Amino acid sequence: MTDRPTLEDIRRAPKVLLHDHLDGGVRPQTVVDLARAGGYRNLPAEDAEELRAWFTSAADSGSLERYLETFSHTVGVMQSEDALRRVAYECAEDLAADGVVYAEVRFAPELHTQTGLPLEKIVEAVVTGFAEGGREHGIRVGTLVTAMRHQARSMEIAELAVRYRDAGVVGFDIAGAEAGYPPTRHLDAFEYLQRENAHFTIHAGEGFGLPSIWQAIQWCGADRLGHGVRIVDDITDRDTDRPQLGRLAAYVRDKRIPLEMCPTSNLQTGAARSIAEHPIGLLRSLYFRVTVNTDNRLMSGTTLSEEFAKLVGAFDYDWDDLRWFTVNAMKSAFIGFDERLELINGVIKPGFDRLKWHGDRPLA
Repeated sequence: MTDRPTLEDIRRAPKVLLHDHLDGGVRPQTVVDLARAGGYRNLPAEDAEELRAWFTSAADSGSLERYLETFSHTVGVMQSEDALRRVAYECAEDLAADGVVYAEVRFAPELHTQTGLPLEKIVEAVVTGFAEGGREHGIRVGTLVTAMRHQARSMEIAELAVRYRDAGVVGFDIAGAEAGYPPTRHLDAFEYLQRENAHFTIHAGEGFGLPSIWQAIQWCGADRLGHGVRIVDDITDRDTDRPQLGRLAAYVRDKRIPLEMCPTSNLQTGAARSIAEHPIGLLRSLYFRVTVNTDNRLMSGTTLSEEFAKLVGAFDYDWDDLRWFTVNAMKSAFIGFDERLELINGVIKPGFDRLKWHGDRPLA
């Protein structure tokens, strides 16, 4: 018998993060500093704590326009190589301080060209920042380059992913509004990535439903699903002890397609009504390949440890559950098999075992 994990102890656990946006996790003080240095004059507040409160309020406002405005400010100050490198370095530092040992952090290079920076310089600045932060703080951070689904640069960004895959880029993603912008609009990019043996994930099943998930998997060949919460729409009798999986849900589970779930963010976007009602509870009980993530740490006012702690409170999860989520994430990462196995057997499992047991006694 073990005690329930506390937030303090969860922070000490070796964790893995697969879905985190670089421009959604900038430190408020860094936003203020970069705005002053770069002449950005549109911030809603110039004090870091006031700005932090504004970001959280805007994200929780229920207004899509105000929520999207938050990213205009973080992206607005990330328009130089120095700014991008600093934000990436601090991201690695912050994740390491939260006990994350491996992370894949995504960003859209096309959003950082306002001052004329070429895409290559943008990617190199971010990869460098992650590498420097990783070396100094004991974390490995892989970069995911993202194309915006409402734009027409996905092939260009996919080529970047392949060009820099031996220099820190581990995969490709598309993001943005799902409704009206199906992933099949970018089929040429996905087919190119498959031919190049490259990894990619697709935001699907968050703001839209099953068709988005179906297209991402069956047309585009996604390795993982960004969010994927709406897969529950293909599960009936959910409130019984015998839930029935439809063909798509069964396929996702059978093929062990990872779901990059972000509980707090999913509440903010309306994909779930409360943590206790979040589909992650059902999907975990049915043994889908569920992972736990942060999405946008600044806008959601969260960390990966806090996301785990909320799930512990809602579903009474124990250390075995948290280790299960973490191993799922490490199995689903876009680095090589040997590297994943080394982290699972050499870092994650021993780390959780130390927290679960102190000698022959349960953790107090």
